[in-house]
Amino acid sequence: MSYLSIDTLQKVLSEEVFSHTEASKKAAGRALGTMIEIISFYLLKEWGIEKHISIERGLEEYGNPVITHNVEFTLHPFVSEKQIKIPFNTAITANKITKSLNLGESFTIKSNTLLTKDFTLKNACVIAENESTILLSKVNNIANDEATLTVFQQMKKPYAMFECKRVGVEEGNKKGPQTIEKAKQGAYVAKTISSLQKIRDNQGNMCGLIFDNSNAIIKPYSEMLQFIINGENENLLKDFTLSVGIVSNHGNWFTSQDQNKELKVLAQSYDWLLFLTDDGLAQFVSDLLLNPPSCYKVIQKAFHDSYKEGKKSNVFTKVKMNYDAHLALIDYFHKNIGRIEKWFNIITPEYASIENLKKDLSTLNQKDWKEIL
Repeated sequence: MSYLSIDTLQKVLSEEVFSHTEASKKAAGRALGTMIEIISFYLLKEWGIEKHISIERGLEEYGNPVITHNVEFTLHPFVSEKQIKIPFNTAITANKITKSLNLGESFTIKSNTLLTKDFTLKNACVIAENESTILLSKVNNIANDEATLTVFQQMKKPYAMFECKRVGVEEGNKKGPQTIEKAKQGAYVAKTISSLQKIRDNQGNMCGLIFDNSNAIIKPYSEMLQFIINGENENLLKDFTLSVGIVSNHGNWFTSQDQNKELKVLAQSYDWLLFLTDDGLAQFVSDLLLNPPSCYKVIQKAFHDSYKEGKKSNVFTKVKMNYDAHLALIDYFHKNIGRIEKWFNIITPEYASIENLKKDLSTLNQKDWKEIL
């Protein structure tokens, strides 16, 4: 099935949803960027690693922790979990959840709200943290004015990060001047947050450099990446963070004939670079926001409620999501995961597949992080 082009969809959204705004096409473009983050989160959730996900946490630079960078998602070692039940007659706050956990004095309670009375959910909701770990909570189900929650604990040091980038083109321009700057920003973060560093040899080949205590190890980059992830030297994992970029931009960063400069900058910086195709983003918009079946109308409503004139809050983001829309998105991704994974082209590593990425993430999350860290 063919879908409308992203340019056409952006125009449709600007006319049908954002006509009340001063710059309707720009507003529609920003909304498309939010959709890429939502797609990324629910993809990771469907892969079964939700209990490893934190959202927009500061990521320290390797060897220079005074500088941190907020990225869309980080994946952290999973420590433990506990299920609890809590009355749902008012908002479910972090304070309310932690009262039933008997936490020690080392934990600082957060002011976050997991679920509001009007059913706005906070994904990857942090309820407390101490010096080395984070406590988060998720809603399993709600029945008879009672919510069943899972409280899970992560280590603060992440083993992977995901960052999403999308840049639109202003009407009448062939290329947006901000595209290379956004590419450079993403590249800088990807290159500075891990102990595995990228260098080139005198032939221009990309190599990986990592220190095992005071001993430097250098190998061809793709070989080094697998040496660290699949090898037995767990000391190399202590400060290693796998970097994954997800980009989408119709024609600015990618054409079928050639990679533009911006994409080349990102491809040489991230360990993995995924390109969300126009058809993939268009399918998401068409299926769920423009012409959804009845079972997914709640997603369309959450989107429209978030951008209508005089809105109170946005309930269609990776962080805050209408609860019914959240359940519908889970259903959509579960039923369509095979074709959703085909929405992505793998730019880096060369000749890799999305199955290889899933295998790398699975290998990392099964490491003995308590021993490593």
